[in-house]
Amino acid sequence: MNTKKMYVTFLLALAACSGEPVYDASGTFETDEVIISAEQTGKILSLPIREGDSLGAGQKIGSIDVSNLVLQKEQKQASVEALREKTTDVQPQLELVRKQLAVQNSQMDQLLREKARTSNLLKADAATQKQLDDINSVIDQLQKQMAVTRQQIQLYQSNFSTQNRSILSEQVPAQKTVAIVEDQIKKGIIINPVSGVILTQYSFEGEYATIGKPLYKIADLSWLTLRAYITGNQLPAVKLSQPVKVLVDDGKKGYKEYPGTICWISNKAEFTPKTIQTKDERANLVYAIKIRVKNDGYLKIGMYSEVKL
Repeated sequence: MNTKKMYVTFLLALAACSGEPVYDASGTFETDEVIISAEQTGKILSLPIREGDSLGAGQKIGSIDVSNLVLQKEQKQASVEALREKTTDVQPQLELVRKQLAVQNSQMDQLLREKARTSNLLKADAATQKQLDDINSVIDQLQKQMAVTRQQIQLYQSNFSTQNRSILSEQVPAQKTVAIVEDQIKKGIIINPVSGVILTQYSFEGEYATIGKPLYKIADLSWLTLRAYITGNQLPAVKLSQPVKVLVDDGKKGYKEYPGTICWISNKAEFTPKTIQTKDERANLVYAIKIRVKNDGYLKIGMYSEVKL
């Protein structure tokens, strides 16, 4: 037996005597994290959630103020009723459009105030550029809507003699607009889309939300993924759906053992992560693998673990 083989045998014997298990790979646990964002603009009326809460998919967890949209819906419904009555008086229809413009002006004032507040927060590194971009996007959309509304007012004022035909031709689009506003109102109800545990809460009750503003981050912790690394020599010995043993420190100088299944194998080699291997081994190329493990509640994101293939 040469010197190198004797040294390896000595290390294995030393590990066995010390009670430390010999493992083939190591890594940390991770999971897919989902950031839930607001789908409507307005004040957050209720959001009774906290970090660590477990939520189910489809669960209603809060609401955003959509009173302006409710008013718009009533106006559109009144507009449809007016069309059905085939009125010859342009003033009722004109008044409805003017009210709609007034509502849009009110929304614009709120958005401009929120833009100024977000700009100040951005300068203080208390907000992100994406939040400001989202507000600018909403302002741009609203400006286009206001331009269309002003054109409608001009149309009613300049085409009084043909108003009846215009009203009748707008009946179907008006009904579609009511349906669109109803859909926007529904988006004021905050529905949790996936089951999981809240990891981070970004927004709270009483704050002003804009479309795309993050509300909270959630992840399903019932299953975790262990991202580990194997050497090129170990690569031929692993395959997808292969069962493995996952070892986690139990805090009592021992290990808890979990069954795991290899669910992904990288097709590209990379340098050994510095946080896992020794300095001499960092020059070696390794392959990342992912192992799916059922969580009994003790496993945590970022927890270190070892693997026996």
